[in-house]
Amino acid sequence: MHLTFDDGPDPVWTAAVLDALDRSGARATFFPITRRVERHPALIESIRARGHEVGLHCHCHLRHSTLTRHQIERDTDTALEVLAALGIHPTRWRLPWGISTPASAAVARDRGLALLGWTADSEDWRGHSAATMLARIRPNLRAGAVVLAHDGLGPGALRASCAATVELVEPLVDCARSAGLHCAPPAEPVFV
Repeated sequence: MHLTFDDGPDPVWTAAVLDALDRSGARATFFPITRRVERHPALIESIRARGHEVGLHCHCHLRHSTLTRHQIERDTDTALEVLAALGIHPTRWRLPWGISTPASAAVARDRGLALLGWTADSEDWRGHSAATMLARIRPNLRAGAVVLAHDGLGPGALRASCAATVELVEPLVDCARSAGLHCAPPAEPVFV
């Protein structure tokens, strides 16, 4: 099972998610908004130092369905530059809102990035409890599952904090392990 966290880094919630991952012994991929990375680069270093992967998300969290290819390229290249300044050269790209367009696919191909969606959505942004999210995800847990959660409050979030997401991490990892699943990013990029 591949745990993923979008829309950080957040000084409170990313740190709390990292602590929960440490307690559970799981590894994840974080897809940060690089405008936030510019304000909190130490959090990205902490993600990496604790054995997690940093992928590409975006600089400004824009819907690709409303953008030209040039606008997608500009946002993507800015995000890649911010990450490169920290020595990060991602291979996976989680598109903002999960919205892919032909231009998104072309930009990914041109930059050697694997688009990574998800197979299980926690819908944590809606403000659900950890128990509700676990019940939603559990039927979708299988080898190769990609779970979407958020370590930051992105556009459209209907909650005031990521506390329930933090509470979800350990029971989710326990549930996955009881199903015989390993909780870490796959060695090779996965196209979902």
